[in-house]
Amino acid sequence: MKKIHSAALIVSLIAALGSPIGAMAQANGQAVAIKAAEPADLSDGEVKKIDKDAGKITLKHGDIKNLDMPGMTMVFGVKDKSLLDTVKAGDKVKFKATSESGKLFVTEIHGGK
Repeated sequence: MKKIHSAALIVSLIAALGSPIGAMAQANGQAVAIKAAEPADLSDGEVKKIDKDAGKITLKHGDIKNLDMPGMTMVFGVKDKSLLDTVKAGDKVKFKATSESGKLFVTEIHGGK
């Protein structure tokens, strides 16, 4: 039983570290392929407007796959207003959006200033 726990720990560690091409581990004497974790669902966008007081950002974006949403221009809320300090109108960005109780929020944003 101890050998199985050790193999499971090794498999978990390799999966957590990940690599773009995957990794191999050994469990119960058999080679097991481990797929690297997929990066977060980031979408491409362009900042059109920022309203820091209201905690909102207007983005012209491409498809948002994790929300099954086609490209368009729309307003998103942000829960953490400090995200808005990292961008300005006109910046090309990559961002992650989520839907909570029917409201859309940007939870990650990369690029900008």
